[in-house]
Amino acid sequence: MQFGQLQRREFITLVGYAAAWPLAARAQQRERMRRVGVLVSSLAADDPEWQARGNAFVQGLQERGWADGRNVRIEYRWGLGDQDRQRKYAAELVALAPDVILAAGPPAVASLQQSNRSVPIVFANVSDPVGNAFVASLARPGGNTTGFMQFEYGLSAKWLELLKEIAPRVTRAAVLRDPAISSGLGQFGAIQAVAPSLGLDVSPVDVRDVRAIERAVGAIARQPNGGLIVTGSASAVIHRDLIITLAAQHKLPAVYFQRHFVASGGLISYGADLIDEYRLAAGYVDRILKGEKPADLPVQNPTKYELVINLKTAKALGLDVPPTLLARADEVME
Repeated sequence: MQFGQLQRREFITLVGYAAAWPLAARAQQRERMRRVGVLVSSLAADDPEWQARGNAFVQGLQERGWADGRNVRIEYRWGLGDQDRQRKYAAELVALAPDVILAAGPPAVASLQQSNRSVPIVFANVSDPVGNAFVASLARPGGNTTGFMQFEYGLSAKWLELLKEIAPRVTRAAVLRDPAISSGLGQFGAIQAVAPSLGLDVSPVDVRDVRAIERAVGAIARQPNGGLIVTGSASAVIHRDLIITLAAQHKLPAVYFQRHFVASGGLISYGADLIDEYRLAAGYVDRILKGEKPADLPVQNPTKYELVINLKTAKALGLDVPPTLLARADEVME
């Protein structure tokens, strides 16, 4: 009897294992490790602005059930504004055969598309993806790339309006832009179109060259009533500290396209809430990991914009910020 009982026990145990095995196998399959690449165009890994954006992206994935090290492995690479470095790291990420890659900024998208046309790409912080030939159209991207725009060109006119509002005496503005990219031309065109109605003369400045920036800012400072508009580009981010320092030295009011310029000492900015944008980008990455294709996911415009003012900088420039402008601000830095 004891032998028979043992046999029955072993049989029941085996049946239990057999029944449990498919469940365990399915659980293991659900938790299989996926790979996500991240290529950052211009910000460094220790830059507080990237840390905020990167954390928002990771948190967005976590909210959707993806945990780095458990069911997804995130591989980061940093271009730091260097084209050769960018191309090298784009090729490295593609060679890892990731399920999807997050491209932070236009140069990252360009480098990744040169390296592959099959691995899905989700971009963030990109202006004019159609003009840059990253996608066929906003509604139907086609190919392997989709994502989130930084702004539309019409926003550029707002920067000029803000410059006139915070510094009414300004009659001339140097517009720092990157002429090598379509958005550099588009942003300047939008600014140029509204300048006469605001009583402003505007002139373009190439931000890809340090000496050109220094010469142009010095030139506009030598004449009265000058100001700066810093349009969106990776080059402007790379030369951020130089531009902010020059504006302070020459006491020029300047309007920037992103918040982190103001956090670093700039006067005023108006642009998309990029922290929110990277959180939204995590949603597209999640959908692709679950089987959707970039070609079927429309490119989205920003959902949040933020006006940020640095009162300390305004005081140093001798500017009294209008109460109406302060009331509209999303953030005022003391």
